[in-house]
Amino acid sequence: MQMQGRTILITGASRGIGAELAAQLVRKGATVIGTARRPFEAEGVSPIALDLAQPGAPRDLADRIARDYPACSGLIANAAIMMHTDLTQGTHDTEIATEIATNLTAPLQLATALLPQLGRNGPAFVNLVTSGLAIAPRAEAAVYCATKAGLRSFARSLRNQCHDAGLPVHISETIMTLVATTLSRDLPGRYPAQRAAADLIAGLERERDEIWIERTRLLRLVNRLSPTLAFRILRGPSVRAQLAPQGD
Repeated sequence: MQMQGRTILITGASRGIGAELAAQLVRKGATVIGTARRPFEAEGVSPIALDLAQPGAPRDLADRIARDYPACSGLIANAAIMMHTDLTQGTHDTEIATEIATNLTAPLQLATALLPQLGRNGPAFVNLVTSGLAIAPRAEAAVYCATKAGLRSFARSLRNQCHDAGLPVHISETIMTLVATTLSRDLPGRYPAQRAAADLIAGLERERDEIWIERTRLLRLVNRLSPTLAFRILRGPSVRAQLAPQGD
């Protein structure tokens, strides 16, 4: 799967992994369209400011891509938010709805809305970025973990549907490790975003169904041997210990 000469849409492209993906794909000779909730600029990237969590936004984006970028043959659904919330305290209806809309509803709707165009431009690809937390969740990010687990399930089902329909669109999933971005706050042992992006692109080029990044490769093995052990490893401290204000 060559990246040179392709037109690729990346969501969440203004910072972190998304910004690195955009920069590296531009250097490989791809035409990159990047979305983010706020206006941004990036060298060689055509930016679109759009909040995909808003009703109808994924369809609007798909229509815009079909109109302005008819050669588009790749989607990397990278955009996500993580809220560190103690769900036992108070009500969190708005936060839950926003996190689900951003992390799960939007990539499902965008991927399926783009399928006809991607199919016409095949061989094409859709890559859905999930997380090791889809396999072994952490308590303080319950909704995030649930959305990534849902996206992981969707990737497998959509892959089968495209295969059965003879659609020339390769559906892949990137199981992301803990990366040094604002999403992961100040947790230790974070993988550089530049390397995470390079690993993802290498997996796309090799047409891997599942692209396991850094320590998630070990998690994959541990989970096969003992799902309970994998859960314990990633569970971490209690929610209240994680969310408690830190002293000097």
